[in-house]
Amino acid sequence: MTSPDLASGSDRVHAVAQAHPAEIYVNIQGDEPLLRHEHLTALLAPFAAGGAEVTTLKVRCMPENITNPNAVKVVTALDGRALYFSRSTLTVRPRRCGPRIWKHLGIYAYRAAALARFHALPSSPLELTERLEQLRFLENNIPIHVAETPFDTIGVDTEDDLRRVEAILRER
Repeated sequence: MTSPDLASGSDRVHAVAQAHPAEIYVNIQGDEPLLRHEHLTALLAPFAAGGAEVTTLKVRCMPENITNPNAVKVVTALDGRALYFSRSTLTVRPRRCGPRIWKHLGIYAYRAAALARFHALPSSPLELTERLEQLRFLENNIPIHVAETPFDTIGVDTEDDLRRVEAILRER
């Protein structure tokens, strides 16, 4: 539906936005087939609260995903702003009330202006290093609000993931 020359999902959403004007665009990626309506509610809530330009989701990272490079981890500020995303293991020192490790879920929402600004920018150094488009936003001072959800998903990145998702969908 969009050019294969587009580098990222956000660039593809921008291409669609050129033909379909709207205030907010939601990017639901095909490798997240287990998304629920609760994910969309959490994703869009920061826009209703005001001030959000880009939103995405996080869920508590299960131990098996801490070292998994296909499970993107996210670090957030106390107000929910993304500070960094990484495929690498993010280590924290154990403390009585230490920080949690969060897994990023690959769903985004953008205000039209933030999406247009993103598309006009060249790929950024961190984006190229981590292979994570959301770092282009952060490196260019476009804040991303990361809402928490209790509902994890299985992103389909490997054949094992595909088998797990197929089994879940067959049960439904």
